[in-house]
Amino acid sequence: MIELYNPAEISAMRPAGAFVASVLAALRDAAAVGVNLLELDALAESMIAERGATSCYVDYHPSFGAMPFGKVLCTSVNDAVLHGLPYDYALADGDLLSVDFACSVDGWVADAATSVVVGSADPVDLALISTTEHALAAGIAAAQVGNKLGDIGSAIGEVARAAGLSINLQFGGHGVGRTMHGDPHVPNDGRPGRGLPLRAGLVIAIEPWFMHGTDQIFTDPDGWTLRSADGSRGAHSEHTIAITEDGPLVLTAP
Repeated sequence: MIELYNPAEISAMRPAGAFVASVLAALRDAAAVGVNLLELDALAESMIAERGATSCYVDYHPSFGAMPFGKVLCTSVNDAVLHGLPYDYALADGDLLSVDFACSVDGWVADAATSVVVGSADPVDLALISTTEHALAAGIAAAQVGNKLGDIGSAIGEVARAAGLSINLQFGGHGVGRTMHGDPHVPNDGRPGRGLPLRAGLVIAIEPWFMHGTDQIFTDPDGWTLRSADGSRGAHSEHTIAITEDGPLVLTAP
């Protein structure tokens, strides 16, 4: 069921969005050569506890997950492109790290993701990250009252195709509110002027993610981490936004 939220409810979501943004900023600062993925997860867990927030990931067990997730972050490194389950791995020079984080504050959820290169950066990786960020900005710009859901997907897809990238449609954005994943599904490609009419009060996560060389993925033996089929690297950018009469409101803006 698609829910619409009134201005007071959207205002009540702002603390969750601000907190998610602050955690991702801290994780970007902490990500360095030699830092373990479990250390990043522990940092986020401590910030959740200090804020009195609730993780959306620890007990999360959808049909595509082999077990409850058990951690508070998704940390996807290099050819791990989505849903990376943190494990005992020290970041190496040149690693491309994507971090996805969602939590609930006072009963409202926010969800966002960012990608960064640790240490020496390959320009190709930086370009991939930039493409996801530009696609996210394009998708947000299209999230206007009177547009259709297909306008968001089309805007994202145009950026990807201009960069010579193919698009996986198995995973994309989603509704956000009292729970992390709700309707509607927000694909990273689409046809302009088609699909669900966008109305004020709709709150969604928009999350383009692309891989260098393929649009195919497989699941790691850990039952969660999704990897590119050809070993190429991936990047991921995400914000939670509210569609309002005055335009899109980015709740997880830094």
